[in-house]
Amino acid sequence: MSFQGIELTPEMRKIIVNVKHFFDQSKKKSELFDNPASALTASAVGINETTVKKIMSEFNKNGENSLYKTGNDRRGKPVFSFECGIESSVREFVRDSNKKGKQITVDIISNKLSEIVNFKIINSTLWRSLTRWGFEFGKGTRTAHLKESEQTIIKRRRYLREKIENRNSDGTTIRPEIYLDESYVNKNHSRDDTWLYGEDTGFISKPTGKGERLIIVNAIQKDGWVPNAKLVFKANKKSSDYHTNMNWKEFSSWFSKQLLPNIPKNSLIILDNASYHNVLSEGTFPKKSHKISILQEWLSHNDIPWKKDMLKAELYELCSRFSPKPEFALDRIAAEKGHKILRTPPYHPELQPIERCWGVAKNHVAAHNDFTTMEKVNSLLEEGFLKVTSETIFGILKKVKKQEDDFWIEDSKFLEIENNLEEEVDTLDEEDGNL
Repeated sequence: MSFQGIELTPEMRKIIVNVKHFFDQSKKKSELFDNPASALTASAVGINETTVKKIMSEFNKNGENSLYKTGNDRRGKPVFSFECGIESSVREFVRDSNKKGKQITVDIISNKLSEIVNFKIINSTLWRSLTRWGFEFGKGTRTAHLKESEQTIIKRRRYLREKIENRNSDGTTIRPEIYLDESYVNKNHSRDDTWLYGEDTGFISKPTGKGERLIIVNAIQKDGWVPNAKLVFKANKKSSDYHTNMNWKEFSSWFSKQLLPNIPKNSLIILDNASYHNVLSEGTFPKKSHKISILQEWLSHNDIPWKKDMLKAELYELCSRFSPKPEFALDRIAAEKGHKILRTPPYHPELQPIERCWGVAKNHVAAHNDFTTMEKVNSLLEEGFLKVTSETIFGILKKVKKQEDDFWIEDSKFLEIENNLEEEVDTLDEEDGNL
């Protein structure tokens, strides 16, 4: 058995740890082994001794969780990066528990996720993710429980309100809805699970690492992909975040030249909050790049008191408080062509149907990829796009609409319950104060 040239999966790492422990125990019981246990392990499994030492060092420091650490992890990052969509499962579990009045804690969520990812997640990693996804500990009837923050609910309500207002009584949309997004696929993209024959090894001969990357930009409407809107290009930056390979110049060019000319008039364009989607218009005021004199002049012109000893940050904050709501450049470009932009609430991939379209296309690549060339991956990706038919999108949009309706109804109930609980607590506090 040799792992040389094969991507080390968690199972492989576990075997390396077990083999190392075997040689550690064997050396204690016998003098037959002269070489270090790490060297013997490297020889037995066919990898470099340095790799063995690194895996054992991480295992001794972080335990089982280190087995799920990849070579792309950076210092300071959590040892486990959640798969896309996990937050949707967490949100559903938390909301269902809140609805039933069950206590919900980080430990409970960690145990639930263990059933999904098949290993225990470090609570500190899970806590950071929950905070980032808009969860917080709040008070019910004098007991703490995990719930979605009010800001998360407010942002979702604002989004859903506009979506609902865009519906006719028969469920059709008033303005045509266009969903756009960016994604990626790696040269070595594949499935980890496969059928094996007889006594064949359980390890797939897959190249080490993820390989080169293709960045994908596209949009869907109710009948399918938007014609001529697809953009696929090779990434020129090695980064774990594919968004770093896109910038405002490239995105705005695609938006203006490939998307807008190919969508219906008066469309509602729905996208996420990527930084290059939210670039401010040139005439927006204030900006952090504005000089102190410009900020002071604007405040004086609008009869807003300020002091000469104010720092630039203080002047900027004061201007931001009284200035009109900033306008994004993308919104202005869309409005000039008669369209409107609507941004999805943060960390709600279940409300973005194109995410599921990516899944269909990328799953096709994973199922047929032979890791040979980027041309092959590109060809498989094209085949994957064809699998996203009008029927596919109709089914996806139907599920997303149901999710929107469920959020709207349940949020209304949750807010009502929270208000009633607060009134009960206030009443109890008043009674306690009168005793």
